Amino acid sequence: MTQNGRLTSDSTTEELVIHSAFALPDHLAGKADPALIADDERHFSAISASLERSIDEVASRLDAVRRERGGHGQQALDRDLEIHRLTARLRALRRFGLDLCLGHILASDGDDPVYLGRLGLADASGRRLLVDWRSPAAEPFFAATHAEPMGLVRRRRYRWTRGRITDYWDEVFTDDELREHAAALDDQSAFIASLGEHRSERMRDVLGTIQADQNAIIRVGSRGALVVDGGPGTGKTVVALHRAAYLLYADPRLGRRHGGVLVVGPSRPYLDYVADVLPGLGEEGVQVCTLADLVPEGGTALRPETPEAARLKSSAALVGAVEAAIAYYERPPAVAMTVETDHVDVGVDPVDWAEAFAAPEPGTPHNEARDEVWDALIDRLMDQRDEEVPEAVFRRALQRDGELRRVFARAWPLLDAAGVVADLWSVPAYLRACAPWLAPDEIRELQREDPRAWTAADLPLLDAARLRIGDPEASARRRRREFALASEREQREMVLEHLIAADDSEMAVMSMLRGADLQRTLVDEQALPQADPDLLAGPFAHVIVDEAQELTDAEWTMLLRRCPSRSLTIVGDRAQARHGFPDSWPERLARAGIDRVTVAGLSINYRTPEEVMAAAEPVIRAAMPDANVPTSVRRTGVPVAHGAVADLRSILDGWLDAHPEGTACVIARPALEPAGLPDPGRIRSLTPELAKGLEFDLVVLVDPDSFGPGIEGAVDRYVAMTRATGRLVMLSDAPRGQDPRDPRGVGASMGAPRNEVARR
Repeated sequence: MTQNGRLTSDSTTEELVIHSAFALPDHLAGKADPALIADDERHFSAISASLERSIDEVASRLDAVRRERGGHGQQALDRDLEIHRLTARLRALRRFGLDLCLGHILASDGDDPVYLGRLGLADASGRRLLVDWRSPAAEPFFAATHAEPMGLVRRRRYRWTRGRITDYWDEVFTDDELREHAAALDDQSAFIASLGEHRSERMRDVLGTIQADQNAIIRVGSRGALVVDGGPGTGKTVVALHRAAYLLYADPRLGRRHGGVLVVGPSRPYLDYVADVLPGLGEEGVQVCTLADLVPEGGTALRPETPEAARLKSSAALVGAVEAAIAYYERPPAVAMTVETDHVDVGVDPVDWAEAFAAPEPGTPHNEARDEVWDALIDRLMDQRDEEVPEAVFRRALQRDGELRRVFARAWPLLDAAGVVADLWSVPAYLRACAPWLAPDEIRELQREDPRAWTAADLPLLDAARLRIGDPEASARRRRREFALASEREQREMVLEHLIAADDSEMAVMSMLRGADLQRTLVDEQALPQADPDLLAGPFAHVIVDEAQELTDAEWTMLLRRCPSRSLTIVGDRAQARHGFPDSWPERLARAGIDRVTVAGLSINYRTPEEVMAAAEPVIRAAMPDANVPTSVRRTGVPVAHGAVADLRSILDGWLDAHPEGTACVIARPALEPAGLPDPGRIRSLTPELAKGLEFDLVVLVDPDSFGPGIEGAVDRYVAMTRATGRLVMLSDAPRGQDPRDPRGVGASMGAPRNEVARR
């Protein structure tokens, strides 16, 4: 039998019986012919044994590395990276059983099939049992077509259900194979059948059915910016996430040691929806977030913004004004002063201040540079010391002078990023000084009663301010660390002196403890105060941005700060840009500061039925005549239904009764409260903006005309309509067309989608 996808034996009989990995239903009895599956059974048995061995080996290695001393510097980093690698490998091996295997291919010049897996796997002798799906040897599995078979004679794809194969499909590329595998042939049905499966709260696993056009984009190199442009249902998100896993495998320059990969999605529902995809591909270390997650204030940036204020804040120029806002607090005093000490009076003139303020390297964050400026000032004033006064005494006198400290605090204060940005929205003169190009009415537009009532448009400025200012606790933390280090060294010295004094050996071996190198190793720096790392601060080696058509220039600055290499995957659809997208992708990205751009298009809609796209296409073309509307590959025979808003509850109840599986979404503005839905576990309500990137078996639009006029309203309706994978119902107070409660609509028709390949 199989347990967690692993083959097991039945020990109740004297003869060892290996139970099949196949659990084919009766109507697929022809595919259970031993002539078709015996080789697979033998191979799965070898995979099962190797999997158990690999899990034991990786677990033992991980335990050994964890027992090793942490070390310092590069040694500590290498140990942490190895623990991370082994932990991820162990999770991936334990996550799957035999369903690690996606299928196999047979080449015309090969004697045995090559089996493809989510991970590579070998037996104890080194024989390759599974080839990693990302390796060059695996590419024909995804890329071969009848027009370009890439040397294949046969390809087999499996459907796994709870660790056993419940169906498989063979595609053949020669006449001989056609005769031998007739029972298993159903060209492209592995993919087409998957399109009609019920949706759940998480994106389903689609690795085994990646299509050739998607595969070609997944495997493009990482240099420069790659734009993946495609309409609804073309698999842009699938490409983005699988590309993250592929690049981490194929390009060592993108590994965690060099920054790793960051994936930025459009919303929290989107992140929840795709949460299982990368772990399912064996990648546990990819950082995934929304733009709001990059800034601490992002979670509370809920206040609505006026359109004009949002437009002004969307420009990179206003983000640049943050530099001037902070420079305002870095101006050296222009007046001389005298510091009185018990030993000598010290003069501090504007030149002293200017020299000290110039001490930090360009780009040093304001708060971190503050200590450097103070130290540089004290060093400069130390030149006025009387030689009879001990250096430490004189330095301490200068550092403790209250008036000097007060003048310095006013000239170079500790800053808070939120406070600086809030001042821009509450002190018109400050904003005018920092952004002199703004007109008086624009300055008034940006002022508000509560300057810390953050909006999404504020986040790029807060991010820029935080980067330029640095951690306000850095200075205090450094002083605490230095104090703790000094205390530990003092304690260590006491212990060492005691040991040396007590050493009566002939060679006085304890005296070696005075060696500088040995003394450094006795200090446990890992136990000293440390700052919690900001995992989203970067820099990252590669950044992937989904729904990128919505980003403003200011928001692009947030991402490019975290990706100095400009190695990017940019995923989007110009026709889904709520504020319009008149430029080409290269033109748009050039304005954001990205110059090396390659555009790859996806034009086949695998998700949305032809019936839904036929209704959605006129909606977007009315606002954007040149919209890139993709071609659907299937039809369900279920037309779009129209009805009255009052029918919503009965429609949802009827769908739940007819469909024990699947998910539905009511898209409305504002979204409905979960308490008003009959089954919040399977039916959600979202706004058009939050529905972007998601998919549902049933989508019900409530009063779509209320989504608004112009491009924004048309895009919201288009996006909302194209979330449906099976059935779309549009409700308004002026119903027209088919009754959505008709059993031929929401009920019966959705029960058995035909999933026909559309003939055009």
